Amino acid sequence: MSKKLSLIEAYNQTKYQLVGHSKRDLAVLKEALEAFESDLESDNYGTGKIIDEFQEKMAEFLGKEAAVFFPSGTMAQQIALRIWCDKKGLKRVAYHPLSHLEIREEDGLKELHQIESILLADKDSVIQLADVVNIDKEISCLLLELPQREIGGQLPDYETLEAISNYCREKNIKIHLDGARLYEILPYYRKSAPEISRLFDSVYVSMYKGIGGIAGAILAGDHDFIKDSIVWKRRQGGDLISLYPYIISADYYFNKRAHKMSQYYDEAVELARYFNQCEGIETKPLVPVSNMFHVHVQVSEEKLETILVELYEETGVGLTTRITEAEGNKCFFEMSIGDRYSLVPTNEVENVIKVLDRRLKEVGPEA
Repeated sequence: MSKKLSLIEAYNQTKYQLVGHSKRDLAVLKEALEAFESDLESDNYGTGKIIDEFQEKMAEFLGKEAAVFFPSGTMAQQIALRIWCDKKGLKRVAYHPLSHLEIREEDGLKELHQIESILLADKDSVIQLADVVNIDKEISCLLLELPQREIGGQLPDYETLEAISNYCREKNIKIHLDGARLYEILPYYRKSAPEISRLFDSVYVSMYKGIGGIAGAILAGDHDFIKDSIVWKRRQGGDLISLYPYIISADYYFNKRAHKMSQYYDEAVELARYFNQCEGIETKPLVPVSNMFHVHVQVSEEKLETILVELYEETGVGLTTRITEAEGNKCFFEMSIGDRYSLVPTNEVENVIKVLDRRLKEVGPEA
């Protein structure tokens, strides 16, 4: 009797996968390295042509005066909030209850910087102007995450962003953009990166999430802000002797994929439409506003895992490697569209959805 495969084992054995760009293996770095000359000099403790030119390139892309490359977004964002708190002399900020800083950083902002956080809005909703206006304590900085990843990549409308930005500037509140997935929201808003960035005093973007680099982040703002950021980067150990493998992959995959976000967005809308035809499934958002969305299923995590393992073996198409339990014997998983989706024949996509629908009808929703 053969051993039952785990979800990730079954996924890895499929012929096609619908999410992401490719496997995260050595080939990702090798492809990027092959695009550069072997005698290119590395950076050295945060300086050098390779890092300087990339930082200037990203500052121009974002429409900001300057930018600095960080090894991680966690480091970059904590530093951004620390700078704004120090400038105002008040260690208090506000952000969404499901912000990365609140749920995935082991209270780093509080433990390392002693910064208090105020949580805005219901956890299942995006922050609105009223949430900001009704803050009952003074804050130094408001952080907005666009899109709000933990609730399926939802977004406020652009007019709301403008209203929040204007209000913060009237009240001398700095506003920071957690734009880890900034590239991915530009097609929905039909705006350029500078048009979004102008609403914020500082901006963070990931160099791996949407474009598929190895790791790293860009933090952008005015010259004074970046000058302070560079000092804090050194203080927190972010100036490694060299970061060029990260910079090379960031530059290469930015050039390869930043212009493809409209394609990924359109494909996400198409795939969500397929999922919403299935029994007991609803995507959040119902119509995606970026290249990502969550698929909510009315069965338990354990039951869905069994269904998906069998689905992968039958169809040869992988949907996800991770399922998250939700309240009421339900669960969900995340879809994030990249290069892989367009490589899957349409009939294969339609078939895996058809089989998934059949399997869910057979088991029925959880009581």
